[in-house]
Amino acid sequence: MECTPVDIPHTPSPDNRPSRRGFLALTAAGAATALGALPAFSASAAPLRPTESPLLSPADAARNQLWWQAPGSAGSMIEQGLPVGNGRLGALASNDPAAELLLITDATLWTGGLNDTLQSDGQFPYGRDDFGSFTLLAELTVALPDHDLGRVHDYRRTLDLAQGLITTSYELSGVTYRRQIFASRPDDAIVLHFSQQGGGAYTGSLSLAGTHGESTTADSARRYASFGASFANGLKYGAAVTAHSSTGTVRVRGTSITFSGCRDLTVVVSGGTNYAPDAAAGFRDPTLEPERLARTKVLDAAGHSATSLLRTHVADFRAVFGQLGIDLGASSAAQRALDTWERVRARDRDNVPDPELEAAYLQFGRYLMISGSRGSLPLNLQGLWLDGNDPDWMGDYHTDINVQMNYWLADRAGLSDCFDAFADYCLAQVPSWTDVTQRLFNDPANRFRNSSGKIAGWTVAFSTNPYGGSGWWWHPAGNAWLCQNLFEHYEYTQDRAYLGKIYPLLKGAVEFWEARLLTTTVTDASGVAREVLIADSDWSPEHGPQDAKGITYAQEVVWTLFANYRAATEILGRDTGYGRTVDGLRERLYLPVVSPKTGWLEEWMSPDNLGETTHRHLSPLIGLFPGDRIRPDGSTPKDIVDGATALLDARGMNSFGWANAWRGLCWARLKDAEKAYRLVVTNLKPSANGSNGSAMNLFDIYEVEQGRGIFQIDANFGTAASIIEMLVYSRPGHIELLPALPAAWAASGSVSGVGVRGGFVADVSWKNGRVTRATLKSVGGRRTTVVAGGTTREINLEPGESVTLRNLG
Repeated sequence: MECTPVDIPHTPSPDNRPSRRGFLALTAAGAATALGALPAFSASAAPLRPTESPLLSPADAARNQLWWQAPGSAGSMIEQGLPVGNGRLGALASNDPAAELLLITDATLWTGGLNDTLQSDGQFPYGRDDFGSFTLLAELTVALPDHDLGRVHDYRRTLDLAQGLITTSYELSGVTYRRQIFASRPDDAIVLHFSQQGGGAYTGSLSLAGTHGESTTADSARRYASFGASFANGLKYGAAVTAHSSTGTVRVRGTSITFSGCRDLTVVVSGGTNYAPDAAAGFRDPTLEPERLARTKVLDAAGHSATSLLRTHVADFRAVFGQLGIDLGASSAAQRALDTWERVRARDRDNVPDPELEAAYLQFGRYLMISGSRGSLPLNLQGLWLDGNDPDWMGDYHTDINVQMNYWLADRAGLSDCFDAFADYCLAQVPSWTDVTQRLFNDPANRFRNSSGKIAGWTVAFSTNPYGGSGWWWHPAGNAWLCQNLFEHYEYTQDRAYLGKIYPLLKGAVEFWEARLLTTTVTDASGVAREVLIADSDWSPEHGPQDAKGITYAQEVVWTLFANYRAATEILGRDTGYGRTVDGLRERLYLPVVSPKTGWLEEWMSPDNLGETTHRHLSPLIGLFPGDRIRPDGSTPKDIVDGATALLDARGMNSFGWANAWRGLCWARLKDAEKAYRLVVTNLKPSANGSNGSAMNLFDIYEVEQGRGIFQIDANFGTAASIIEMLVYSRPGHIELLPALPAAWAASGSVSGVGVRGGFVADVSWKNGRVTRATLKSVGGRRTTVVAGGTTREINLEPGESVTLRNLG
């Protein structure tokens, strides 16, 4: 079909100027602020207050809202509580009319420490007392005894994804009561505002309690309650709350705040720790007093009206959320009439596509990332949300899929700034990782040690914590996988200043592998022998023997690491001589073959399957996704593509949420739209009695054992990333539109603001499965090829320019 440009390349006006952070690469001053954040809980300048209301109209807000007809149970908050967060401070809210409960977290509230010893079995200690755990900061309860759920009518609670806002409303004795909850990044506080229409009033009390035995104190003159304490590891933390009303009475009684006859009530709570992302300072800021700072923040915020606080928050939140829009087609009026939980159950029961719900699932993933990954630690296994002090796997940072999957969504979904938390974490931790690697990796107890006795650079364990600490086994290839995420962010943003900051991490990982690789001889199918480089003894996460050499997973990620490092040396003009050495290593790397016995891509250097056929991990397919060495476009030998496809098929279509998300991403890469879509739907199905699937609040549930499920956030992000990957595939220099569009979304739809590797942003509209319009904006990229259907178009743009194409494919 004809591909006709309808707009000549132009520099966009301020209203539609590309806003990817990578565009800051055009100015060194802008890029210099991208990383190296301040300590997570710190004094901040007074926020700018918008002069005009940024609030969406009710009709516009409804497009990105989830809603329920029942509150969350205090005994099941992880599945029923609604999340808010400002990137560091988070909460789950119950929205119970009579007893609003908030379970409050701070991303940096961790027990444990460096944990830099090996046990006799070669593992790092891995418990709450040594490795440590993510844990709750506080519980806030607002008691309204007269608002018993059994007495109220027309109850409804809404999660407004576009504005970062929970709203609860109900009728009691002819009065409509309404409360709003949001976590403001500009004011660094969580705000609850209670209002009413019809002459009603609020009477009750609120209390703030720690979850580790802390003692709360209160100040009647300044009308706040607070607590402060420290863990055995020396981490200080604290929280504070205040309340005020324009009517009625608010006073302190003991350690609680009581209120009576209040037609409106505003509650402000904040808190944090003295964690600092600095290994040299022991990951502490000794000058910071968290309890005092929390008091200052809540009292400062309380000096502004609830309307002003809300507008300030919404202006900040909408600026990020609005980077991407998605329309997968229209749902039926009957589907729209259902609340979110009934809608999820109906989608599963009736097996009828619900495009608006499926689009909302993507936007929910983006909401969680904005709420949980801005200016502090990255998202861990639980994200920013807890319902107790003992999360499974300590809520840690798993380096063999989970933390990486958390961030596959960011650049694809218009949230490049949210990636900074991950990059900052790696930059802050690498001094400790390097020290521990140098001291302990070649310890005789480590089964994965380098048999050559050489050691260089850095690597990680399977589990890491915010103190440079390691848990469980060493994970030799974990450094290469972390670096893959880090370098891909550069590919999206084209931010040279950022690339310069992560360059030492890339080089240190390369040096580690230069010291680790072994030389061996292999014979190909035609009988030709050649010398190759293979990884030393390792474990294909988390599958099969733990002493195999040359595992496919390691060979693939190291191949990618060497390629990315070589690109970085060229872009930055550094270490070109060493870069050529790395080229030589990469050329000699063994790459996997297809087993003549199974027809699958080999996971180990063996034709035999040495593990479980349907294992949850797809470690040997890392070259398919998130890597892209294996491509179904003719650039990869057909037997390799066929072997990867056969292995993926054998792994099955029903696993844990994160494993389904990874499968879906792989099927999208193979352009099998219906299998990719089926896996999205599988993760959306309702969880029952702890089974795999979505909870009432759409958190993904991981069934750890029959009848017991836990929340693990990676599937929420991985599944959302899969939806985008089905609509837009990219690598530097190549973009494919609608590579895996399922029949359920084919009638009509659009997506805008999709990040594209190579430094572009794509907007795509389609009808009857064909691209009707595509706009490509440069945020640093210059040349790329756009493919849709049977049409190919070469694009040349200057940074800041855009071009629009019609009738592709």
